[in-house]
Amino acid sequence: MEHPTCIVEDLKQFVINEAPPTVYYIPGFITEDEETYLLQQVYKCPRPKWTQLSGRRLQNWGGVPHPKGMIPEKIPDWLQQYCDKISSLGAFSGKTANHVLVNEYKQGEGIMPHEDGPLYHPTVTTISLGSHTLLDFYTPISSLDTALPQTEESRYRFSLLVKPRSLLVLQDEMYTHHLHGIQACSQDTLTDKVLNLPAAGAQPGETLDRGTRVSLTIRHVPRVMRAKLVLGKK
Repeated sequence: MEHPTCIVEDLKQFVINEAPPTVYYIPGFITEDEETYLLQQVYKCPRPKWTQLSGRRLQNWGGVPHPKGMIPEKIPDWLQQYCDKISSLGAFSGKTANHVLVNEYKQGEGIMPHEDGPLYHPTVTTISLGSHTLLDFYTPISSLDTALPQTEESRYRFSLLVKPRSLLVLQDEMYTHHLHGIQACSQDTLTDKVLNLPAAGAQPGETLDRGTRVSLTIRHVPRVMRAKLVLGKK
């Protein structure tokens, strides 16, 4: 396999220079056939595999991240091949992705601003299926002047447009210094606050209707419990 640093060099053509370090946005990372196949696999999963949350539902693959270590579970082949493909880009500094969250957002659903936190290698990679969305970025409350109102609106900085079949990679300051969320709405009107419009083939003023979006959030969890340790516990 090619050395990860060589592949990261290739990734640089996809960097979004208008954003803080570091955002890579790769349109057409997968084909329409791959998208169809992945959606079929997601919806083939039995009902108990889904967890219903406020505003979305999700599937967890690879184990449950925990400060003491994730108890690893096998990732199915239909997801493992994309873990390998993204890992081969050098996205996780030579490590291999071992955790996938499959999120389903129906039209009008979103997620509050949040951070992915220290349980993961400081890189988040996302493949989008089915629909676009706007990912909004915010300054965390603690890093702002306390004299200012601490509203979501005052903390909003910019957005990224993620289209179906694209891969989004967030690292460095984008991972550690910004919260990200998705507004619960059915339509997005694009403005110059959307920093990757040219890369996404879009223009300010366009209005896009959302459909149902499924995202594959692929990450590396550094702390994993060894099988021997797990088996030894009754």
